[in-house]
Amino acid sequence: MLYSRIKTRQASIALLETRGEGFPVLFLHGNSSSSAAFYKQFESPLADRYRFIAIDLPGHGASDNAADPKAGYTIPGFADTVVELIDALGVEAIAVVGWSLGGHVGIELLDKDPRIAGLMAVGTPPVSGGVLGLLRGFHKQFDLTLTTKGRLTRREMARLARLCFGDAAPQNLHDAIARADWRMRKVMGHGLMMGAGVDQKKVVEHSPVPFAVVNGKREPFARLDYLAGLDYANLWDGQCHVIDAAGHAPFLEAPEQFNALLGRFINDAAAYAANSQASGLHRRHG
Repeated sequence: MLYSRIKTRQASIALLETRGEGFPVLFLHGNSSSSAAFYKQFESPLADRYRFIAIDLPGHGASDNAADPKAGYTIPGFADTVVELIDALGVEAIAVVGWSLGGHVGIELLDKDPRIAGLMAVGTPPVSGGVLGLLRGFHKQFDLTLTTKGRLTRREMARLARLCFGDAAPQNLHDAIARADWRMRKVMGHGLMMGAGVDQKKVVEHSPVPFAVVNGKREPFARLDYLAGLDYANLWDGQCHVIDAAGHAPFLEAPEQFNALLGRFINDAAAYAANSQASGLHRRHG
């Protein structure tokens, strides 16, 4: 594994990278988590085949807190930071695996960065802005308020960890919740309520980029019926994948099934990038 840091306008970002020389894949973690959530992918044979890259978003993990929380902790703000990171990586095309918050950031990237050659969204309903859009895409439940609450008690942190990771999450993922900048949850939640960023539903209905939907059957936050009912422009495999023995983090709870899907998806994203470049559709960023 290669560990490094990249300085962006909002924060110094911690980066984990494998030595694989294949197509690059960027992993974006969820709210109050860290890049450590994807350890079962980074320890898999896929990591030897492809260039896996995982970051800690501003306010998470080993990265700095955002210099300007009100701007840096919105979905568009996170996406701007990721664009800077992709610039620094120097890649022409990249696939993104976005989990929960990371999936929302990934959809924002679909609208602003032509280097995105595929997005796999996990636990992420593409919603229209504002309260009504959120109500359509998310379950109406009290536990959802933990994802947008500022300071959390120890009991609330433990509850959020179980919802996000299941019952067998390693201690470092519990620690990630305690480390997360409490301001991030409030700013991010307020931005979603106010409709900050792109209309995510419209993006996935119009973007030609392969869009994979993978969720656990016990998904606690996103409504699977809502996800299945959207009119995607390019739904990967022609279906929303549901993994039976998993909840919000199928990549952690059912890694063999998830990684089998991931390997196929990366190959298809690489093929999309090659075809787009050959036809002149995949233009250089900037």
